[in-house]
Amino acid sequence: MDNQDLRILFFDIGGILLSNGWGHESRAAAAEKFGLDYEEINVLHNFIFNVYEIGHISLDDYLDTVIFHKPRNFPREDFKEFIYAQSVELPHMLAWLKGWKKNCGFRIISINNEGKELNDYRVEKFNLHECFDAFISSCEVKLRKPDPAIFKLALGIAQATPAQCVYFDDRIMFVKIAEKLGIKAYQHTSFESTKEILLNLQDSSSLAEHA
Repeated sequence: MDNQDLRILFFDIGGILLSNGWGHESRAAAAEKFGLDYEEINVLHNFIFNVYEIGHISLDDYLDTVIFHKPRNFPREDFKEFIYAQSVELPHMLAWLKGWKKNCGFRIISINNEGKELNDYRVEKFNLHECFDAFISSCEVKLRKPDPAIFKLALGIAQATPAQCVYFDDRIMFVKIAEKLGIKAYQHTSFESTKEILLNLQDSSSLAEHA
């Protein structure tokens, strides 16, 4: 890849900048806190969560199926507050990226799987507009990773070729899908390693521009 042509950095959000919005650890914690059968809610979750992530049902619809299909001794709002509270900023990466973004020379766009209510909450709560120029969120585009179509859509929205883009994700499966489309992709394993990659991309791009 000629770094002079590098224009777009695509980023996943959960597992890199923030905790996962509603991952298995959060569901296990919810089961313990609210006295639920984890195995039961996990089966129901796996049955319907993909439908929620592509924006075809609301968070309340999801909860009707997974949690409130039988009487509970706690209010729905308490459970929803618990879900939102599971989103926390991971150390270092988000704060650093917000500062680096100001002079990095690249556009930064998210490609993330998230349900509508969680996505909106996370964007606002953590001021994600400060580091992203656009959001390719599954709930809005009605596609979700690992469908290659979400990456193709992202390329179209960015008006960029695969060779002009780099993608970061903590899940190797999604990294490999991006690579199959010709996008240079990296698995995020730590703040320091991803920071080093980004700085090297910036340096290489700057050198190419002045060559």
